Amino acid sequence: MSKETVRIGCASGFWGDTEFAAAQLVEHGDIDVLVFDYLAEITMSLLSRAKDKDPSQGYAPDFVATMRPLLKQIKSRRIQVIANAGGVNPSACRDALLAEAQAEGVELKIAAVLGDDLMPQLETMRAAGVKEMFSGAEFPPKVMSANAYLGAFPITAALDAGADIVVTGRCVDSAVTLAPLIAHFGWRADELDKLAQGSLAGHLIECGAQVTGGNYTDWASVPGWDDMGFPIAECRADGRFVITKPAGTGGLICPSTVAEQMLYEIGDPCAYILPDVVCDFSAVSLTQAGPDRVEVNGARGRPPTDQAKASLTYADGFRAMSLFMIGGIDAGAKAHRTAAAMLARMRRHYAARGWPDFTETSVEAIGAEDSYGAQARRGAREVMLKIGVRHPIKEALELFSREVAPMALMSAPAITGFTGGRPKVQPVVRLFSCLWSKSELNIGIDMGAQKVSTPQLDGKPCDFEALPVVDGPLPAADAFARGTRSVPLVQLAWGRSGDKGDSANIGIIARQPDFLPYIRAAITEEAVSRWFAHLVQGAVRRYDLPGIHGVNFLLHKALGGGGIASVRMDPQGKAYAQMLLDHPVPVPADLAL
Repeated sequence: MSKETVRIGCASGFWGDTEFAAAQLVEHGDIDVLVFDYLAEITMSLLSRAKDKDPSQGYAPDFVATMRPLLKQIKSRRIQVIANAGGVNPSACRDALLAEAQAEGVELKIAAVLGDDLMPQLETMRAAGVKEMFSGAEFPPKVMSANAYLGAFPITAALDAGADIVVTGRCVDSAVTLAPLIAHFGWRADELDKLAQGSLAGHLIECGAQVTGGNYTDWASVPGWDDMGFPIAECRADGRFVITKPAGTGGLICPSTVAEQMLYEIGDPCAYILPDVVCDFSAVSLTQAGPDRVEVNGARGRPPTDQAKASLTYADGFRAMSLFMIGGIDAGAKAHRTAAAMLARMRRHYAARGWPDFTETSVEAIGAEDSYGAQARRGAREVMLKIGVRHPIKEALELFSREVAPMALMSAPAITGFTGGRPKVQPVVRLFSCLWSKSELNIGIDMGAQKVSTPQLDGKPCDFEALPVVDGPLPAADAFARGTRSVPLVQLAWGRSGDKGDSANIGIIARQPDFLPYIRAAITEEAVSRWFAHLVQGAVRRYDLPGIHGVNFLLHKALGGGGIASVRMDPQGKAYAQMLLDHPVPVPADLAL
Protein backbone atom coordinates (compact mmCIF):
# COMPACT_ATOMS: atom_id res chain seq x y z
CA MET A 1 0.00 0.00 0.00
CA SER A 2 1.37 3.43 -0.94
CA LYS A 3 2.27 5.67 1.97
CA GLU A 4 1.53 8.78 -0.11
CA THR A 5 -2.23 8.33 -0.21
CA VAL A 6 -4.78 5.95 1.28
CA ARG A 7 -8.14 5.50 -0.45
CA ILE A 8 -10.99 4.63 1.92
CA GLY A 9 -14.44 3.75 0.58
CA CYS A 10 -17.63 3.62 2.65
CA ALA A 11 -20.23 1.04 1.67
CA SER A 12 -22.95 1.58 4.29
CA GLY A 13 -24.56 4.56 6.00
CA PHE A 14 -27.00 2.62 8.17
CA TRP A 15 -28.21 -0.90 8.90
CA GLY A 16 -30.30 -1.65 5.81
CA ASP A 17 -28.30 0.34 3.25
CA THR A 18 -27.88 -1.06 -0.28
CA GLU A 19 -26.12 -4.41 -0.69
CA PHE A 20 -24.51 -3.31 -3.97
CA ALA A 21 -22.16 -0.60 -2.63
CA ALA A 22 -19.41 -2.86 -1.29
CA ALA A 23 -18.96 -4.67 -4.60
CA GLN A 24 -18.90 -1.34 -6.45
CA LEU A 25 -16.09 -0.05 -4.25
CA VAL A 26 -14.09 -3.30 -4.21
CA GLU A 27 -14.30 -3.90 -7.95
CA HIS A 28 -14.21 -0.34 -9.29
CA GLY A 29 -12.99 1.96 -6.52
CA ASP A 30 -9.28 1.10 -6.39
CA ILE A 31 -9.57 1.33 -2.60
CA ASP A 32 -7.14 0.37 0.15
CA VAL A 33 -9.71 0.26 2.95
CA LEU A 34 -13.43 -0.57 2.97
CA VAL A 35 -15.51 0.74 5.87
CA PHE A 36 -19.12 0.26 6.94
CA ASP A 37 -21.34 2.18 9.38
CA TYR A 38 -24.32 0.23 10.70
CA LEU A 39 -25.19 1.49 14.18
CA ALA A 40 -27.78 4.14 14.87
CA GLU A 41 -28.30 4.92 18.54
CA ILE A 42 -31.55 2.96 18.84
CA THR A 43 -30.16 0.01 16.83
CA MET A 44 -28.29 -1.18 19.92
CA SER A 45 -31.53 -1.94 21.77
CA LEU A 46 -32.82 -3.99 18.83
CA LEU A 47 -29.59 -5.97 18.72
CA SER A 48 -29.73 -6.46 22.50
CA ARG A 49 -33.16 -8.06 22.16
CA ALA A 50 -31.85 -10.33 19.40
CA LYS A 51 -28.96 -11.42 21.63
CA ASP A 52 -31.34 -12.09 24.55
CA LYS A 53 -33.26 -14.51 22.34
CA ASP A 54 -30.12 -16.13 20.87
CA PRO A 55 -26.67 -15.57 22.46
CA SER A 56 -25.01 -16.12 19.07
CA GLN A 57 -26.79 -13.06 17.63
CA GLY A 58 -26.67 -9.35 18.44
CA TYR A 59 -24.65 -8.15 15.43
CA ALA A 60 -25.61 -6.96 11.92
CA PRO A 61 -26.00 -10.14 9.84
CA ASP A 62 -26.20 -8.03 6.66
CA PHE A 63 -22.47 -7.35 7.02
CA VAL A 64 -21.55 -11.03 6.94
CA ALA A 65 -23.87 -11.65 3.99
CA THR A 66 -22.39 -8.69 2.09
CA MET A 67 -18.82 -9.79 2.77
CA ARG A 68 -19.27 -13.45 1.83
CA PRO A 69 -19.00 -13.11 -1.99
CA LEU A 70 -16.23 -10.48 -1.73
CA LEU A 71 -13.78 -12.24 0.60
CA LYS A 72 -11.53 -13.62 -2.14
CA GLN A 73 -11.25 -10.24 -3.87
CA ILE A 74 -10.62 -8.47 -0.58
CA LYS A 75 -7.81 -10.91 0.13
CA SER A 76 -6.25 -10.72 -3.33
CA ARG A 77 -6.49 -6.92 -3.48
CA ARG A 78 -5.20 -6.59 0.12
CA ILE A 79 -8.13 -4.42 1.14
CA GLN A 80 -8.55 -3.88 4.85
CA VAL A 81 -12.12 -3.87 6.16
CA ILE A 82 -13.44 -2.06 9.23
CA ALA A 83 -17.09 -2.10 10.35
CA ASN A 84 -19.07 -1.36 13.50
CA ALA A 85 -21.28 -4.31 12.55
CA GLY A 86 -20.43 -6.08 15.82
CA GLY A 87 -23.32 -4.36 17.58
CA VAL A 88 -23.65 -5.81 21.08
CA ASN A 89 -21.79 -9.02 20.17
CA PRO A 90 -18.58 -8.23 18.25
CA SER A 91 -16.96 -11.60 18.99
CA ALA A 92 -19.97 -13.46 17.54
CA CYS A 93 -19.71 -11.29 14.42
CA ARG A 94 -16.01 -12.18 14.19
CA ASP A 95 -16.78 -15.87 14.56
CA ALA A 96 -19.46 -15.76 11.85
CA LEU A 97 -17.11 -13.98 9.46
CA LEU A 98 -14.28 -16.41 10.19
CA ALA A 99 -16.62 -19.31 9.39
CA GLU A 100 -17.50 -17.73 6.04
CA ALA A 101 -13.83 -17.12 5.23
CA GLN A 102 -12.96 -20.73 6.04
CA ALA A 103 -15.85 -21.95 3.89
CA GLU A 104 -14.49 -19.85 1.00
CA GLY A 105 -10.96 -21.08 1.60
CA VAL A 106 -9.71 -17.58 2.39
CA GLU A 107 -7.23 -17.07 5.21
CA LEU A 108 -7.89 -13.77 6.97
CA LYS A 109 -6.97 -12.35 10.35
CA ILE A 110 -10.13 -10.95 11.91
CA ALA A 111 -10.28 -8.88 15.11
CA ALA A 112 -13.15 -7.74 17.29
CA VAL A 113 -12.84 -4.61 19.43
CA LEU A 114 -14.51 -5.04 22.82
CA GLY A 115 -15.20 -2.77 25.77
CA ASP A 116 -18.03 -0.48 24.73
CA ASP A 117 -20.62 -2.58 26.61
CA LEU A 118 -21.48 -0.84 29.88
CA MET A 119 -24.22 -3.20 31.03
CA PRO A 120 -21.92 -4.72 33.74
CA GLN A 121 -21.36 -1.21 35.12
CA LEU A 122 -24.98 -0.05 35.35
CA GLU A 123 -25.23 -0.12 39.13
CA THR A 124 -21.89 1.66 39.45
CA MET A 125 -23.18 4.37 37.11
CA ARG A 126 -26.46 4.62 39.00
CA ALA A 127 -24.63 4.91 42.34
CA ALA A 128 -22.41 7.62 40.88
CA GLY A 129 -25.52 9.72 40.16
CA VAL A 130 -25.11 9.76 36.39
CA LYS A 131 -27.73 11.96 34.75
CA GLU A 132 -28.88 12.53 31.18
CA MET A 133 -26.40 14.94 29.63
CA PHE A 134 -28.96 17.16 27.88
CA SER A 135 -32.08 17.09 30.07
CA GLY A 136 -30.60 16.26 33.49
CA ALA A 137 -33.07 13.36 33.86
CA GLU A 138 -32.44 10.67 36.47
CA PHE A 139 -30.86 7.34 35.57
CA PRO A 140 -33.53 5.02 34.05
CA PRO A 141 -34.80 2.20 36.28
CA LYS A 142 -34.51 -0.57 33.68
CA VAL A 143 -31.94 -0.34 30.90
CA MET A 144 -32.12 -2.34 27.66
CA SER A 145 -28.65 -1.48 26.32
CA ALA A 146 -25.72 0.65 27.47
CA ASN A 147 -22.73 1.39 25.27
CA ALA A 148 -19.86 3.85 25.36
CA TYR A 149 -18.68 5.45 22.14
CA LEU A 150 -15.15 4.22 21.48
CA GLY A 151 -12.67 5.95 19.21
CA ALA A 152 -10.10 5.02 16.60
CA PHE A 153 -7.07 3.94 18.63
CA PRO A 154 -8.39 0.49 19.70
CA ILE A 155 -9.13 -0.24 16.02
CA THR A 156 -5.64 0.98 15.13
CA ALA A 157 -4.16 -1.45 17.67
CA ALA A 158 -5.92 -4.34 15.91
CA LEU A 159 -4.65 -3.16 12.51
CA ASP A 160 -1.11 -2.82 13.87
CA ALA A 161 -1.40 -6.42 15.09
CA GLY A 162 -2.02 -7.55 11.52
CA ALA A 163 -5.80 -7.70 11.33
CA ASP A 164 -7.24 -7.77 7.82
CA ILE A 165 -10.78 -7.16 9.08
CA VAL A 166 -11.82 -5.36 12.27
CA VAL A 167 -15.36 -5.41 13.66
CA THR A 168 -16.40 -3.19 16.54
CA GLY A 169 -19.40 -2.55 18.71
CA ARG A 170 -20.46 1.02 19.42
CA CYS A 171 -17.85 3.47 18.22
CA VAL A 172 -18.16 6.94 16.76
CA ASP A 173 -19.01 6.63 13.08
CA SER A 174 -15.89 8.48 11.90
CA ALA A 175 -13.52 6.21 13.88
CA VAL A 176 -13.63 3.45 11.26
CA THR A 177 -12.04 5.90 8.80
CA LEU A 178 -9.65 7.64 11.20
CA ALA A 179 -8.19 4.35 12.50
CA PRO A 180 -6.56 3.15 9.25
CA LEU A 181 -5.12 6.64 8.70
CA ILE A 182 -3.47 6.54 12.12
CA ALA A 183 -2.17 3.04 11.35
CA HIS A 184 -0.88 3.77 7.82
CA PHE A 185 0.62 7.20 8.46
CA GLY A 186 1.75 6.67 12.05
CA TRP A 187 -0.13 9.69 13.37
CA ARG A 188 0.43 10.34 17.07
CA ALA A 189 -2.30 11.08 19.61
CA ASP A 190 -1.01 14.66 19.95
CA GLU A 191 -1.14 15.44 16.20
CA LEU A 192 -4.56 16.94 16.76
CA ASP A 193 -5.05 18.75 13.44
CA LYS A 194 -4.36 15.52 11.53
CA LEU A 195 -6.78 13.63 13.78
CA ALA A 196 -9.39 16.31 13.14
CA GLN A 197 -8.89 16.09 9.38
CA GLY A 198 -9.11 12.28 9.50
CA SER A 199 -12.25 12.50 11.62
CA LEU A 200 -13.78 14.92 9.13
CA ALA A 201 -12.99 12.50 6.30
CA GLY A 202 -14.84 9.83 8.26
CA HIS A 203 -17.76 12.15 9.00
CA LEU A 204 -18.11 13.03 5.32
CA ILE A 205 -18.22 9.44 4.02
CA GLU A 206 -20.00 7.75 6.97
CA CYS A 207 -23.47 8.25 5.46
CA GLY A 208 -22.60 6.72 2.11
CA ALA A 209 -24.19 8.40 -0.89
CA GLN A 210 -25.34 11.44 1.10
CA VAL A 211 -22.01 13.07 0.22
CA THR A 212 -22.05 12.01 -3.45
CA GLY A 213 -25.31 13.82 -4.27
CA GLY A 214 -27.93 11.96 -2.26
CA ASN A 215 -30.39 14.15 -0.34
CA TYR A 216 -28.92 17.20 -2.08
CA THR A 217 -30.95 20.43 -2.11
CA ASP A 218 -30.49 20.80 -5.88
CA TRP A 219 -31.55 17.19 -6.46
CA ALA A 220 -32.59 17.80 -10.08
CA SER A 221 -28.94 18.45 -11.00
CA VAL A 222 -27.73 15.06 -9.76
CA PRO A 223 -27.43 12.37 -12.46
CA GLY A 224 -27.54 8.60 -12.14
CA TRP A 225 -29.71 7.86 -9.09
CA ASP A 226 -30.07 4.32 -10.43
CA ASP A 227 -26.32 3.70 -10.00
CA MET A 228 -25.19 6.11 -7.31
CA GLY A 229 -21.48 6.20 -6.63
CA PHE A 230 -20.40 5.55 -3.07
CA PRO A 231 -17.82 7.83 -1.51
CA ILE A 232 -14.06 7.48 -1.38
CA ALA A 233 -11.82 9.61 0.82
CA GLU A 234 -8.39 9.88 -0.81
CA CYS A 235 -6.19 10.84 2.17
CA ARG A 236 -2.63 12.11 2.49
CA ALA A 237 -0.15 11.88 5.34
CA ASP A 238 -0.42 15.61 6.12
CA GLY A 239 -4.18 15.28 6.72
CA ARG A 240 -5.45 16.79 3.49
CA PHE A 241 -7.92 14.66 1.56
CA VAL A 242 -10.16 14.57 -1.50
CA ILE A 243 -13.72 13.26 -1.60
CA THR A 244 -14.44 11.33 -4.81
CA LYS A 245 -16.26 8.22 -6.08
CA PRO A 246 -15.71 5.35 -8.55
CA ALA A 247 -15.47 6.53 -12.15
CA GLY A 248 -18.56 6.08 -14.27
CA THR A 249 -21.02 5.93 -11.38
CA GLY A 250 -23.95 8.24 -10.76
CA GLY A 251 -24.05 11.12 -8.34
CA LEU A 252 -22.37 14.49 -8.02
CA ILE A 253 -19.46 15.66 -5.89
CA CYS A 254 -19.00 19.41 -5.59
CA PRO A 255 -18.34 21.79 -2.68
CA SER A 256 -22.03 22.17 -1.87
CA THR A 257 -22.79 18.42 -1.75
CA VAL A 258 -19.79 17.98 0.55
CA ALA A 259 -20.71 21.03 2.65
CA GLU A 260 -24.24 19.74 3.19
CA GLN A 261 -22.87 16.45 4.54
CA MET A 262 -20.30 18.24 6.70
CA LEU A 263 -23.14 19.95 8.56
CA TYR A 264 -25.23 16.79 8.87
CA GLU A 265 -26.00 15.84 12.49
CA ILE A 266 -23.54 18.19 14.17
CA GLY A 267 -24.01 20.83 16.86
CA ASP A 268 -21.33 23.42 17.59
CA PRO A 269 -18.88 23.15 14.65
CA CYS A 270 -16.14 24.64 16.83
CA ALA A 271 -16.50 21.79 19.34
CA TYR A 272 -17.42 18.57 17.55
CA ILE A 273 -16.50 16.21 20.39
CA LEU A 274 -15.06 12.80 19.52
CA PRO A 275 -13.19 10.31 21.71
CA ASP A 276 -9.81 11.02 20.08
CA VAL A 277 -10.02 14.76 19.39
CA VAL A 278 -12.32 17.77 19.73
CA CYS A 279 -12.74 19.09 16.20
CA ASP A 280 -13.17 22.65 14.97
CA PHE A 281 -14.74 22.69 11.50
CA SER A 282 -15.50 26.43 11.40
CA ALA A 283 -12.62 27.27 9.03
CA VAL A 284 -12.79 24.22 6.75
CA SER A 285 -12.37 25.01 3.05
CA LEU A 286 -13.81 23.01 0.15
CA THR A 287 -12.24 23.29 -3.31
CA GLN A 288 -13.26 21.68 -6.58
CA ALA A 289 -10.13 19.76 -7.61
CA GLY A 290 -11.48 18.09 -10.76
CA PRO A 291 -14.66 16.37 -11.92
CA ASP A 292 -16.31 14.75 -8.87
CA ARG A 293 -13.29 15.63 -6.72
CA VAL A 294 -13.44 18.05 -3.78
CA GLU A 295 -10.36 18.81 -1.69
CA VAL A 296 -11.01 19.34 2.02
CA ASN A 297 -8.68 21.20 4.35
CA GLY A 298 -8.72 23.37 7.45
CA ALA A 299 -10.13 21.20 10.26
CA ARG A 300 -8.40 21.92 13.54
CA GLY A 301 -8.12 19.78 16.64
CA ARG A 302 -8.12 20.28 20.40
CA PRO A 303 -7.19 17.65 23.02
CA PRO A 304 -9.85 15.02 23.76
CA THR A 305 -11.85 15.10 26.98
CA ASP A 306 -11.48 12.58 29.79
CA GLN A 307 -15.05 11.36 29.45
CA ALA A 308 -16.75 9.11 26.93
CA LYS A 309 -20.26 9.66 25.71
CA ALA A 310 -22.52 6.70 26.42
CA SER A 311 -25.90 5.83 24.95
CA LEU A 312 -28.38 3.89 27.05
CA THR A 313 -31.80 2.75 25.90
CA TYR A 314 -34.80 1.90 28.04
CA ALA A 315 -38.46 0.95 27.61
CA ASP A 316 -41.12 3.60 28.22
CA GLY A 317 -44.57 2.20 27.44
CA PHE A 318 -45.96 1.43 23.99
CA ARG A 319 -46.87 3.18 20.77
CA ALA A 320 -48.97 2.59 17.66
CA MET A 321 -49.39 4.49 14.41
CA SER A 322 -52.25 4.24 11.95
CA LEU A 323 -52.05 5.49 8.37
CA PHE A 324 -54.84 5.64 5.81
CA MET A 325 -56.04 7.82 2.94
CA ILE A 326 -58.94 10.27 2.84
CA GLY A 327 -59.87 11.77 -0.52
CA GLY A 328 -62.23 14.36 -1.97
CA ILE A 329 -63.26 17.90 -1.16
CA ASP A 330 -61.90 19.31 2.13
CA ALA A 331 -59.83 16.19 2.70
CA GLY A 332 -57.72 17.88 5.38
CA ALA A 333 -60.72 19.00 7.41
CA LYS A 334 -62.28 15.54 7.13
CA ALA A 335 -59.04 13.98 8.33
CA HIS A 336 -58.84 16.17 11.42
CA ARG A 337 -62.45 15.52 12.42
CA THR A 338 -61.97 11.77 11.86
CA ALA A 339 -58.88 11.75 14.07
CA ALA A 340 -60.56 13.79 16.80
CA ALA A 341 -63.51 11.40 16.82
CA MET A 342 -61.26 8.33 16.95
CA LEU A 343 -59.28 9.66 19.91
CA ALA A 344 -62.41 10.81 21.76
CA ARG A 345 -63.97 7.39 21.20
CA MET A 346 -60.93 5.62 22.61
CA ARG A 347 -60.78 7.91 25.64
CA ARG A 348 -64.40 7.07 26.45
CA HIS A 349 -63.70 3.34 26.36
CA TYR A 350 -60.44 3.73 28.30
CA ALA A 351 -62.26 5.58 31.08
CA ALA A 352 -64.89 2.84 31.19
CA ARG A 353 -62.13 0.27 31.75
CA GLY A 354 -60.31 2.37 34.32
CA TRP A 355 -57.34 2.94 32.01
CA PRO A 356 -55.48 6.26 31.94
CA ASP A 357 -55.49 8.65 28.99
CA PHE A 358 -52.98 8.45 26.16
CA THR A 359 -49.48 9.50 27.16
CA GLU A 360 -49.16 11.35 23.86
CA THR A 361 -51.09 11.77 20.63
CA SER A 362 -49.95 13.11 17.26
CA VAL A 363 -52.29 13.83 14.34
CA GLU A 364 -50.88 14.79 10.94
CA ALA A 365 -52.78 15.06 7.68
CA ILE A 366 -50.00 14.38 5.20
CA GLY A 367 -50.91 16.32 2.09
CA ALA A 368 -52.62 19.10 4.03
CA GLU A 369 -49.14 20.26 5.13
CA ASP A 370 -49.76 19.81 8.85
CA SER A 371 -46.01 19.39 9.36
CA TYR A 372 -45.57 23.01 8.20
CA GLY A 373 -47.69 24.43 11.01
CA ALA A 374 -48.57 28.08 10.45
CA GLN A 375 -46.80 28.00 7.08
CA ALA A 376 -49.17 25.35 5.64
CA ARG A 377 -51.00 25.95 2.36
CA ARG A 378 -54.49 24.52 2.73
CA GLY A 379 -56.89 23.02 0.20
CA ALA A 380 -55.74 19.42 -0.31
CA ARG A 381 -58.13 16.99 -2.00
CA GLU A 382 -56.32 13.86 -0.85
CA VAL A 383 -54.37 13.23 2.34
CA MET A 384 -52.85 10.41 4.31
CA LEU A 385 -54.11 10.64 7.86
CA LYS A 386 -51.51 9.56 10.43
CA ILE A 387 -52.56 9.11 14.03
CA GLY A 388 -49.72 8.27 16.40
CA VAL A 389 -50.41 7.39 20.03
CA ARG A 390 -48.47 6.33 23.13
CA HIS A 391 -49.86 4.59 26.22
CA PRO A 392 -48.40 2.79 29.25
CA ILE A 393 -50.73 -0.21 28.79
CA LYS A 394 -50.23 -2.48 25.79
CA GLU A 395 -53.84 -3.68 25.81
CA ALA A 396 -55.06 -0.11 25.43
CA LEU A 397 -53.20 0.31 22.15
CA GLU A 398 -54.28 -3.13 20.95
CA LEU A 399 -57.86 -1.89 21.36
CA PHE A 400 -56.97 1.29 19.46
CA SER A 401 -55.47 -0.85 16.70
CA ARG A 402 -58.68 -2.88 16.31
CA GLU A 403 -60.85 0.24 16.24
CA VAL A 404 -59.07 2.11 13.43
CA ALA A 405 -60.75 0.40 10.45
CA PRO A 406 -64.34 0.76 11.80
CA MET A 407 -64.00 4.54 11.39
CA ALA A 408 -64.34 4.00 7.63
CA LEU A 409 -68.07 3.29 8.12
CA MET A 410 -68.88 5.84 10.82
CA SER A 411 -67.10 9.06 9.87
CA ALA A 412 -66.03 10.90 6.70
CA PRO A 413 -66.55 9.77 3.10
CA ALA A 414 -63.67 8.52 0.94
CA ILE A 415 -61.66 6.76 3.65
CA THR A 416 -59.56 4.05 2.01
CA GLY A 417 -56.03 2.68 1.61
CA PHE A 418 -55.30 1.33 5.09
CA THR A 419 -51.52 0.96 4.96
CA GLY A 420 -50.21 -2.28 6.39
CA GLY A 421 -53.47 -3.44 7.94
CA ARG A 422 -54.00 -2.92 11.67
CA PRO A 423 -51.42 -0.70 13.35
CA LYS A 424 -48.70 -2.66 15.15
CA VAL A 425 -48.27 -2.06 18.85
CA GLN A 426 -44.57 -1.60 19.61
CA PRO A 427 -42.57 -0.87 22.74
CA VAL A 428 -41.30 2.71 23.02
CA VAL A 429 -37.52 2.73 23.30
CA ARG A 430 -36.02 5.95 24.61
CA LEU A 431 -32.46 7.17 24.45
CA PHE A 432 -30.54 8.25 27.56
CA SER A 433 -27.23 9.94 26.71
CA CYS A 434 -24.67 10.50 29.43
CA LEU A 435 -20.95 10.83 30.15
CA TRP A 436 -18.73 8.20 31.78
CA SER A 437 -15.06 8.33 32.65
CA LYS A 438 -12.76 6.82 30.04
CA SER A 439 -10.73 5.33 32.89
CA GLU A 440 -13.68 3.03 33.66
CA LEU A 441 -13.72 1.47 30.17
CA ASN A 442 -12.30 -2.01 29.79
CA ILE A 443 -11.08 -2.08 26.19
CA GLY A 444 -10.03 -5.41 24.71
CA ILE A 445 -9.30 -6.93 21.32
CA ASP A 446 -10.38 -10.45 20.39
CA MET A 447 -8.05 -12.00 17.79
CA GLY A 448 -8.48 -15.56 18.93
CA ALA A 449 -5.24 -17.01 20.29
CA GLN A 450 -3.27 -13.87 19.41
CA LYS A 451 -2.94 -11.46 22.32
CA VAL A 452 -3.13 -7.76 21.50
CA SER A 453 -2.33 -4.95 23.90
CA THR A 454 -4.83 -2.09 23.97
CA PRO A 455 -4.04 1.61 24.10
CA GLN A 456 -4.51 3.77 27.19
CA LEU A 457 -7.48 6.10 26.73
CA ASP A 458 -6.92 9.52 28.22
CA GLY A 459 -7.93 13.16 28.01
CA LYS A 460 -8.60 16.13 30.22
CA PRO A 461 -11.60 18.29 31.13
CA CYS A 462 -12.38 21.02 28.62
CA ASP A 463 -14.07 24.34 29.34
CA PHE A 464 -16.22 24.60 26.23
CA GLU A 465 -17.76 27.86 27.40
CA ALA A 466 -14.31 29.44 27.17
CA LEU A 467 -13.86 28.60 23.48
CA PRO A 468 -13.75 31.65 21.18
CA VAL A 469 -17.04 32.67 19.59
CA VAL A 470 -17.07 32.63 15.78
CA ASP A 471 -19.36 35.21 14.16
CA GLY A 472 -20.40 35.81 10.58
CA PRO A 473 -21.21 38.98 8.62
CA LEU A 474 -24.37 41.11 8.64
CA PRO A 475 -25.58 43.50 5.90
CA ALA A 476 -23.92 46.89 5.58
CA ALA A 477 -25.84 49.84 7.03
CA ASP A 478 -26.79 51.10 3.55
CA ALA A 479 -27.44 47.65 2.02
CA PHE A 480 -31.15 48.36 1.41
CA ALA A 481 -30.79 52.00 0.35
CA ARG A 482 -31.92 51.20 -3.21
CA GLY A 483 -34.94 49.15 -2.16
CA THR A 484 -35.81 45.71 -0.84
CA ARG A 485 -37.38 42.53 -2.15
CA SER A 486 -38.09 39.18 -0.52
CA VAL A 487 -36.94 35.81 -1.82
CA PRO A 488 -37.21 32.30 -0.37
CA LEU A 489 -34.09 31.06 1.38
CA VAL A 490 -33.64 28.28 -1.20
CA GLN A 491 -32.65 30.90 -3.80
CA LEU A 492 -29.77 31.92 -1.55
CA ALA A 493 -28.68 28.69 0.11
CA TRP A 494 -28.39 24.95 0.26
CA GLY A 495 -29.57 23.10 3.38
CA ARG A 496 -29.60 19.73 5.12
CA SER A 497 -31.05 18.54 8.42
CA GLY A 498 -30.52 15.57 10.71
CA ASP A 499 -31.06 14.28 14.22
CA LYS A 500 -29.28 13.40 17.45
CA GLY A 501 -31.68 11.92 19.99
CA ASP A 502 -34.47 14.45 20.50
CA SER A 503 -32.51 17.32 18.91
CA ALA A 504 -32.43 18.28 15.24
CA ASN A 505 -29.89 20.32 13.32
CA ILE A 506 -30.30 22.37 10.16
CA GLY A 507 -27.18 23.32 8.24
CA ILE A 508 -27.42 26.22 5.78
CA ILE A 509 -24.70 27.09 3.21
CA ALA A 510 -24.82 30.31 1.17
CA ARG A 511 -24.77 29.77 -2.58
CA GLN A 512 -22.52 32.82 -2.84
CA PRO A 513 -20.49 34.48 -0.07
CA ASP A 514 -22.31 37.79 -0.72
CA PHE A 515 -25.61 36.15 0.27
CA LEU A 516 -24.51 35.18 3.77
CA PRO A 517 -25.07 38.57 5.48
CA TYR A 518 -28.72 38.62 4.38
CA ILE A 519 -29.23 35.01 5.39
CA ARG A 520 -27.81 35.70 8.86
CA ALA A 521 -29.95 38.83 9.26
CA ALA A 522 -33.19 37.02 8.42
CA ILE A 523 -32.61 33.45 9.60
CA THR A 524 -31.92 34.14 13.26
CA GLU A 525 -32.42 31.88 16.27
CA GLU A 526 -35.71 33.68 16.95
CA ALA A 527 -36.86 33.29 13.34
CA VAL A 528 -36.18 29.54 13.35
CA SER A 529 -37.97 29.19 16.70
CA ARG A 530 -41.04 30.90 15.25
CA TRP A 531 -40.93 28.88 12.01
CA PHE A 532 -40.89 25.59 13.92
CA ALA A 533 -42.94 26.67 16.95
CA HIS A 534 -45.41 23.82 16.38
CA LEU A 535 -42.60 21.23 16.54
CA VAL A 536 -39.77 22.56 18.72
CA GLN A 537 -40.17 22.72 22.49
CA GLY A 538 -36.60 23.69 23.42
CA ALA A 539 -34.09 26.38 22.62
CA VAL A 540 -32.61 27.08 19.18
CA ARG A 541 -28.90 27.91 18.88
CA ARG A 542 -27.04 29.20 15.81
CA TYR A 543 -23.37 28.57 15.03
CA ASP A 544 -21.27 30.12 12.27
CA LEU A 545 -18.92 28.42 9.79
CA PRO A 546 -17.11 31.19 7.86
CA GLY A 547 -14.99 28.68 5.98
CA ILE A 548 -17.95 27.41 3.94
CA HIS A 549 -20.07 30.59 4.30
CA GLY A 550 -22.58 28.67 6.37
CA VAL A 551 -24.52 28.52 9.61
CA ASN A 552 -25.73 25.58 11.66
CA PHE A 553 -28.84 25.58 13.83
CA LEU A 554 -29.33 23.18 16.72
CA LEU A 555 -32.97 22.70 17.74
CA HIS A 556 -33.47 21.15 21.17
CA LYS A 557 -36.51 18.99 22.05
CA ALA A 558 -37.49 19.09 18.41
CA LEU A 559 -38.49 15.53 17.47
CA GLY A 560 -41.11 14.37 19.94
CA GLY A 561 -38.59 12.10 21.64
CA GLY A 562 -36.77 11.17 18.44
CA GLY A 563 -36.14 7.79 16.80
CA ILE A 564 -38.67 5.08 17.55
CA ALA A 565 -39.79 6.90 20.71
CA SER A 566 -41.55 9.50 18.57
CA VAL A 567 -45.05 9.20 17.12
CA ARG A 568 -44.47 11.92 14.53
CA MET A 569 -44.28 11.26 10.81
CA ASP A 570 -40.79 12.77 10.71
CA PRO A 571 -39.09 11.59 13.92
CA GLN A 572 -35.60 12.42 12.63
CA GLY A 573 -36.07 15.94 11.28
CA LYS A 574 -35.23 14.82 7.75
CA ALA A 575 -37.59 17.41 6.21
CA TYR A 576 -36.69 20.34 8.47
CA ALA A 577 -34.10 21.89 6.15
CA GLN A 578 -36.46 21.70 3.21
CA MET A 579 -39.14 23.40 5.31
CA LEU A 580 -36.77 26.20 6.39
CA LEU A 581 -35.71 26.80 2.77
CA ASP A 582 -39.18 28.32 2.21
CA HIS A 583 -38.45 31.07 4.77
CA PRO A 584 -38.49 34.56 3.22
CA VAL A 585 -35.26 36.57 3.23
CA PRO A 586 -35.21 40.33 2.53
CA VAL A 587 -32.43 41.25 0.10
CA PRO A 588 -31.46 44.45 -1.73
CA ALA A 589 -33.61 45.02 -4.78
CA ASP A 590 -30.57 45.03 -7.06
CA LEU A 591 -28.83 41.94 -5.59
CA ALA A 592 -27.93 39.58 -8.43
CA LEU A 593 -29.31 36.06 -7.82
